[in-house]
Amino acid sequence: MKIATFNANSIRARAEIIVGWLAENRPDVLCVQETKVQDKDFPIEEFEKTGYNFVYKGEKSYNGVALFSRHKLTDVEFGLDTEPKDEARIIKAKTAGVTIINTYIPQGSEMESEKYQYKLDWLKRLFDYFKNHFKPADKLIWAGDFNIAFEEKDVYDPVALDGTVCFNRQLSGILKEFIDWGFTDLFRKHNTSAGQFSFWDYREPNGFKRNHGWRLDYLMGAEPLAKKCTACRIDTKPRAIERPSDHTFVVAEFE
Repeated sequence: MKIATFNANSIRARAEIIVGWLAENRPDVLCVQETKVQDKDFPIEEFEKTGYNFVYKGEKSYNGVALFSRHKLTDVEFGLDTEPKDEARIIKAKTAGVTIINTYIPQGSEMESEKYQYKLDWLKRLFDYFKNHFKPADKLIWAGDFNIAFEEKDVYDPVALDGTVCFNRQLSGILKEFIDWGFTDLFRKHNTSAGQFSFWDYREPNGFKRNHGWRLDYLMGAEPLAKKCTACRIDTKPRAIERPSDHTFVVAEFE
């Protein structure tokens, strides 16, 4: 089984990239974030040609999540179970016996801002959601753009970037609570070296070529799937093509 995640930064702008990547890589599941499209404008026809089943929830210009699977999708739910539900930030579904939670965690804008506090509150509600509905022994994958760089080796300049909205000790401590609950960071299970990133800011001059990146996109596995994970990698090729997302694909394989 192969499960992947990708922040598209507009699914309509990146539809050709996604369709091509699905054809080349044939993952069982692809989680997509930041689709930035209302449901009525989702590019259904382009994705129906792939043969994948898919569900989605979006809003105009912001947020939005989608889930693609080669298998039947059941038990589909959108949003958290507390208000505000933020339906365009989270999808839960079951496919091929695995429960997938696809999340687009708030970015937070600026430290000390209301949006950053909202990010902290959202993470607390997400942690309660996992505790209330799941067990570490479940066949569970949590995927998405977390907008958190967990460790110093997950950013290109840990000194200059320390204390910023996606890299600080508070956020790292919060993510560690999820890991302590029972999740394994599947990429770090197989890759321990620094300089491996999934996001390169458009605003950074030649940021991708200079590898001035961040690792913000994750595949987390609860114990049964973490044990069966045989590989996890970041596919940087889609970031180098014309009109890319500022993120790229992360993919894990399971025996």
